[in-house]
Amino acid sequence: MIREYKTISEVAGPLMIVKGVQNVGYDELGEIQLPNGDIRHCKVLEINGENATVQLFESSSGLNLKESSVRFLGHGTTLDVSEDMLGRVFDGMGRPIDDGPAIIPEDSRDINGLPMNPAARDYPSEFIQTGVSAIDGLNTLVRGQKLPIFSGSGLPHANLAAQIARQAKVLNTDSNFAVVFAAIGITFEEADFFISDFRRTGAIDRAVMFMNLANDPAVERIATPRMALTAAEYLAFDKHMHVLVILTDITNYAEALREISAARKEVPGRRGYPGYLYTDLATMYERAGRKKGIEGSITMIPILSMPEDDKTHPIPDLTGYITEGQIILSRELYRKGITPPVDVLPSLSRLKDKGIGKGKTREDHADTMNQLFAAYARGKECKELMAILGEAALSEVDLQYAKFADNFEEKYVSQGYETNRSIEETLEIGWELLREMPRGELKRIRDAYLEKYYDKQP
Repeated sequence: MIREYKTISEVAGPLMIVKGVQNVGYDELGEIQLPNGDIRHCKVLEINGENATVQLFESSSGLNLKESSVRFLGHGTTLDVSEDMLGRVFDGMGRPIDDGPAIIPEDSRDINGLPMNPAARDYPSEFIQTGVSAIDGLNTLVRGQKLPIFSGSGLPHANLAAQIARQAKVLNTDSNFAVVFAAIGITFEEADFFISDFRRTGAIDRAVMFMNLANDPAVERIATPRMALTAAEYLAFDKHMHVLVILTDITNYAEALREISAARKEVPGRRGYPGYLYTDLATMYERAGRKKGIEGSITMIPILSMPEDDKTHPIPDLTGYITEGQIILSRELYRKGITPPVDVLPSLSRLKDKGIGKGKTREDHADTMNQLFAAYARGKECKELMAILGEAALSEVDLQYAKFADNFEEKYVSQGYETNRSIEETLEIGWELLREMPRGELKRIRDAYLEKYYDKQP
């Protein structure tokens, strides 16, 4: 039985205290009825005896304490799920905002989900082609992996996110592929860019989009990524789809978490973030993966903008511990006009070895990847020496490496946001660059592959 309370004792900003409540639980949703009949929504943040602290989803302006009433709904935040979600755009709370009809649900699910039994997890091993050479060739994404993109303020992570969402596919399989895209605390212009890009390219047909704008309540920002993951779990484990989840921007999510934590007067941790930030992020990231005996999977690409480009900031730092690598965008490459500006040397995909090779990409993939890394690293060192000592101080081979580094950035990394390269094209561009080096310098590639690919005339 839903009980109604007229015992609102205090309102402080987005928080409200309701006294004398019974059988009300943490995270439970509630409705506030104003004297004029308007309904506002809230969520229980804390229970202290018979007092409930709730957070308002909307503004508290015009709230009359004596004449307004609160009723708690007996359940937490849920999402109505159905295959009809594909091709639709929702707000941060799962309500349609694309002028389409309401979803007729097959099921209604708690957005917090259930943890996946580690013993039931299947190891990620299948290559996902994003069409981006810097990822496919050097930091390969594998089905079921969590691979975040670390960006900086003003860097084009939105363009890269849209490109991956548009181009990603699992090779050598007939399985359905879907994209669940969650925008967290972004501006209206960014939201419009994503929706327009998805519609322009037709990617919207296989996508579910959740849009939480910067002027939406902080408490809604906490729910948005969990809405997206709930939709992804339904499509992956009930409908057996391969689902790519893109979350942008996790930094906005963590800021909302800090705001709510401060409102609850919790003891702050590093840089004011709550001490449970690691646990909270893990409850989201660990919902990705594969289950034994189930065809579907969830692959996750969280995007976060590092404050002051600082990799040691708590958000990227903790994310790096939980996930399997990171793709790092470089401000230096962006200034050079390299698009996308992926800095391949500090980037890492810990599962890349599991998704490449014969039968997955191509037999020479691992060797060429290692050789390109080594040559580019040496080329960067030679360019630094050239800047300090001058070009005359470098040997002929060092000059070749310096030239290789420039060509690698311009031809391999830089491809624009509309180019969709197959893995064969990416590998062939790698070989074109390596053919410019003396064969004796290619020490990381087996002779059989050198004979097959290096000696082949382009």
